[in-house]
Amino acid sequence: MTQQTLLDSISSPADLRRLDVHQLPQLAQELRAFMVESVSKTGGHLSSSLGATELAIAIHTAFNTPEDRVIWDVGHQAYAHKILTGRREGMATLRKHHGLSGFPKRTESPYDAFGTAHSSTSISAALGMAIAARLEDKTDRWHIAVIGDGALTGGMALEALNDAGVWKEGVRLLVILNDNDCSISPPAGALSNHLAKIVSTRAYTCAREISKRVLKPVPGLWDIAKRMEKQAINFVSPPSGIFSSFDLNYYGPVDGHDVVGLVEVLKNLRRLNCPCVLHVATQKGKGYEPAEMDPTAYHGVGVFDPLLGLPEKKPGRPTYTEVFGRWLCDTAAADKRLYGITPAMREGSGLVEFARRYPERYRDVAIAEQHAVTYAAGLACEGIKPVVAIYSTFLQRAIDQVIHDVALQNLPVVFAIDRGGLVGADGATHHGFFDISLLRTIPNMTVMTPSDENECRLMLNTAYSMNTPASVRYPRGRGPGVEVTAGGGTIPVGRSRTLRKGSRVAFLGFGSMTNVLAPVAEKLDGTLIDMRFVKPVDEEAVLEAARTHDLIVCAEEGMLMGGACNAVLEVLADNGVVRPVMRFGLPDEFIEQGTQAELLEDVGLTSEAIESKVAERIAKLGI
Repeated sequence: MTQQTLLDSISSPADLRRLDVHQLPQLAQELRAFMVESVSKTGGHLSSSLGATELAIAIHTAFNTPEDRVIWDVGHQAYAHKILTGRREGMATLRKHHGLSGFPKRTESPYDAFGTAHSSTSISAALGMAIAARLEDKTDRWHIAVIGDGALTGGMALEALNDAGVWKEGVRLLVILNDNDCSISPPAGALSNHLAKIVSTRAYTCAREISKRVLKPVPGLWDIAKRMEKQAINFVSPPSGIFSSFDLNYYGPVDGHDVVGLVEVLKNLRRLNCPCVLHVATQKGKGYEPAEMDPTAYHGVGVFDPLLGLPEKKPGRPTYTEVFGRWLCDTAAADKRLYGITPAMREGSGLVEFARRYPERYRDVAIAEQHAVTYAAGLACEGIKPVVAIYSTFLQRAIDQVIHDVALQNLPVVFAIDRGGLVGADGATHHGFFDISLLRTIPNMTVMTPSDENECRLMLNTAYSMNTPASVRYPRGRGPGVEVTAGGGTIPVGRSRTLRKGSRVAFLGFGSMTNVLAPVAEKLDGTLIDMRFVKPVDEEAVLEAARTHDLIVCAEEGMLMGGACNAVLEVLADNGVVRPVMRFGLPDEFIEQGTQAELLEDVGLTSEAIESKVAERIAKLGI
């Protein structure tokens, strides 16, 4: 019979609070072991969650969740939180089709106070909730934003801190900076831990309030006392400076793996009645040696053997990301004006080798998508050739800069847009739905969608050769296996290519959907056109297809509303052409997680589903 563990006894934070505080270190060990075993079977974000294990335990021990609201910024660090809040069994379905989300999600649990996945949103949301509590006279409720040191580089987080500093009494907001890039030397660490415990106690708070009442009537004395207090804290805790400048009470840094000490500090902070910041130092990958040694590799993982670690990468067809990375290095070797930019996505966007070879022409601007785009615009003004490598889902955050700072001034910035379309296990927050609909409405912008690896390289060459803004939008994963021509050339702007000549039905494919349409066109003896350009769309090809065929079928892996297929409809309408048109694309809804194949089947973007519907329409039309 298997002996019951502490973790077995936890089905909610209420169970957690019944434990003796000295049992919590053992619980942390059990949680980590469970996370490694579970994530090894499903894949997921591992190293960040391992680093935040004690923090999750301490928060749910010290605070009355879910009445007290907890928001995990991004959500990469929230797996322990999910397990402690009744979702342990569900971890077997993590990030799977119809399974547990990889991120906090309001509809999944009352303990998920706010849905997250994109960075730097937690403080704004928590402050909004805190002000709502004040308006509703629920001033005993706490609102905790847990944000990592990486997410704190996002401008939105700093904007929220600036606003939070305006509020004083009656707003119970706690910002926990989970700093997993912070190293505390033993003497300073012990001193800052001790200081945090002292200044968060009721006795210190009372003494401070008495001093304030006594000194404030005397001109200048209270200001002097406050400056002396800040200087003393800054001496022991240098990172407090930025928070002090926002006029926020700062505590720490404290050891984020001392769960007993963390609970004590958090319980002390609960007695306060104003916005404050707790700085917690943690180690990414804590407790699992391979993740401690290489936290970046274990940030987001697939299925692996916990005993052996991550499997070696098998050689195979290049991903679109790799095609882009090789193109970037090759082009940089030929043109010293090229400058690569990414907002904190060096590995994901394929810039690792470029950064190694050309460090002086590479910039990771951190989680600052808006800055990345305008930074590129500034470079372009001075004759540099910037390439912004960015995920589709994150480009959304900088659309104003694309419009105002790049397109309005008609600057030659190349946007290499990765993860266009359905991305799989990360789900609704990370699918690249909206880029086509957004970009095709922007004057001066060219939008290209490659259907294979070689087309991707040709389009990158074309975008780079242009003297205007240009975007190349490609999907996650591998292409169909077309050999990439070294060097290559460019393609005529706004011109499609016909891959198959047929009759009755013209199939117009944008990007990855061209390959999905290919077997349908073959079976139904239709014409297959790789449209290549969303903008400018090949009007001549569209009109010729309408003139010589009885039915037009368009397909794209993007939103149908305002998308590439709409460009085809606009050409027909503007030229007074009436022809039956079928559109296939993503519906007007948010699509959850699953494999890319599962999700494409869900939305009817498979060859079989399209063939069935087209055959039915052919029969109805009698063609």
